[in-house]
Formats: sequence, structure tokens, C-alpha cells
Amino acid sequence: MKEYGFRIGDVRYDGGRPLIIAEIGTGHGGDEDKAAELIDAAIGAGAVSVKFQHVYADEIIHPATGYVPLPGGPVALYDRFRALETGPKFMSRLKERVESLGAVFLCTPFGPKSARELRDMGVGVMKIASPELNYAQLLDELATYGLPTILSSGVSKLADIEGAIERLSGSPLALLHCVTAYPAPEEDYNLRVLGALSTLFGVPVGVSDHSLDPVLVPALAVASGACIVEKHFCLSRDDLGLDDPIALPPGDFRRMVDAIGRISAIAAGPGGSEAAISELAAEFGVERVEATLGNGRKRLAPSERANYSRTNRSIHASRPIAMGATLGYDNLAVLRTEKVLRPGLDPRYLPLAIGRAAARDVPDGEGLEWADLGDRVPDSGR
Repeated sequence: MKEYGFRIGDVRYDGGRPLIIAEIGTGHGGDEDKAAELIDAAIGAGAVSVKFQHVYADEIIHPATGYVPLPGGPVALYDRFRALETGPKFMSRLKERVESLGAVFLCTPFGPKSARELRDMGVGVMKIASPELNYAQLLDELATYGLPTILSSGVSKLADIEGAIERLSGSPLALLHCVTAYPAPEEDYNLRVLGALSTLFGVPVGVSDHSLDPVLVPALAVASGACIVEKHFCLSRDDLGLDDPIALPPGDFRRMVDAIGRISAIAAGPGGSEAAISELAAEFGVERVEATLGNGRKRLAPSERANYSRTNRSIHASRPIAMGATLGYDNLAVLRTEKVLRPGLDPRYLPLAIGRAAARDVPDGEGLEWADLGDRVPDSGR
């Protein structure tokens, strides 16, 4: 496999020096003291980068999306995201803390507003989550920044990845192989696909890992050519963050970091990748390692197939649309569908829909379908 590195500023991350990302996400719950504790613990456990999510609920889902099961009972997912909105000043203070400790601040935007706020606070790198890989309008916004950008590719097909890379062709890119399931089964990771993705798209690759074991998938990914490893981080799996049940507490995160260092050193030696994989096979068993390596063909993993067209973006009604009403930015939004609503058209078709009459009633929140598109409205301002 050809060696690629990913550069952030003056630093290049490669197989010998992977970018290890502690994904805190929204695990701080909006509490700045908790966020500071998480940052300190993540960097103390060996994280090279600490990542957050810059949330505005209206950029992600519709209020009618449905509920998420939490220890205290079901909670409306939209309300949960609203509670996690912190604003740019909060995020800027987290950036200052991460960078003061010598780590890379990384944050995920979910729409143009959050992306612009991150740009304005001077971030040096962007990260796009898997559900936004097909969010054409967000990618077009990021393309104007020219910043190094990391793309996660869970619940995606080759065409989805190709489309995102084409939209961001002027930016330095890295691609993270990902399985969008929580937790993700090790045997769904198919890590032999890393070499194929790197060769096919000509970009450095890594893995965003949602499996439970702290070592197997991250270390095996590095042995297979990954220069980036992202793993959710928490203080305790009993905490109340959305992703805490599948995140690594500090001790396990340190185990992962140490294993990655050990495997990177073996892979850089005379035996290369084969020696590193053999080392892991001796530790975890040949059958388990082979199952995690997979066949190298890019496909939707069994654990995430049902999520395709639901966790990624599509066009939805942002309020009730009556038959004959003009479709526009005031009544359409590009959102994640999730579990309850019907999926809509791919975001790249939004310009085609704007300025047309609704051919039938579209209920609030439902996905916009081809059958909803009527004739173009004269003088619609398109």
C-alpha cells in the first residue's frame, strides 16, 4: 500500500506517528468544568487530538424525529440536541484549553452556521461525521475554507465517498473508515478495505472505531495502513453522554495508545505490516483477527445497512407544505431522517426542488420525494 500522511499545520501524521483522536463529542453535557476534566484526562491518556461536536439541533434533525432511550427513560432526540447547544464562545474556550496543552483541537460542524463559527474561531482542521458525508451544501461551504478536512465514511457506498471527495477536491483530505453502529461488531470492520480506499481515492486513511475492545480494531487498523485513529472517550461508561456506553475511559484509552505505539513500531520494522498483523493474531487469535480484517471489498456492513438513507442527510419539510405551495428554503431543510420519518431526496437535488410547486401535501418533517415536485412556479426567485 502506498504511504500517505495527513498534515495539520507543520505536523505530518503517518503510520509511524498516527493522529490519535479522543472523541468527546457532547459528553460534557454543556458543563465547561466537565469538558475541562475530559480534555485533561484525554490528553493525559495519550490523545494527540481532542474532538467535540458543535451542535445546533435545527441543523441536524426535525423536532418530530423521535426518541432516544436513555437511563432515565426515553427522551426526545431533538430536545436532547437542543440541550447540548453551547454556542461559539463555549467552543472557543475548549479550543484554547486543548491547544494550551499541546493537542490538536478538532470539532464537527453539522451545518453551514456551525461550520462558519468554527472557521471564525480559527480552527486548523475540520471533521465531517459520517451522516454528513452526503450533505452537499455543507461540503460546498467547507470547500471555500481550504482547510485540512477529515471525512468519516460510515453508512456509505463508494459513490457517496467519491461525491464528497470531489466537492472538497481543493482541500487536503483524509478518509476514516467507519461502521455506524453503537457498538459496532469487530467482524464488520473489514479493515482490508483501508488499502483499497487509499489507493482508489489517493488520500490518507484511518479508522473511526465504535467497537468495544480498546485494542483490536485500532491496532489492526494501524497495522493495515491507518494514519488516524478516532475513538470515543469518557470518564466512565456509566456517565450520561450519548456515546459514553461505547466510549473508552482513561485507562482503556491509554491501553489503546500504547498498543498503537507498539504495533506502529513493528509495522515500521523489517517484517512490515505482516509482522504487525501476526503479532495481533498471536494476541487475539488468528480467527478473530481474520474476521476483523475481512475481504477488503467496500460495502455497507451488516450492522449498519438498515441505517442507510436514515442516518445520512436528505431533504425534509421543515413545516407543513400544502399542495400548490412553492418549495423554498423557508419550508425545506437538509436533515438526518433517523428512525421515525420517511427519508427524502438526496441533498444534491435541493436546487432542483427550490422554486417548484408542491404536487401534493407534504406533512411537517417528512422527506421530500420525487412525487412531491410539481411544475416550476413562475417568478419564484430561483
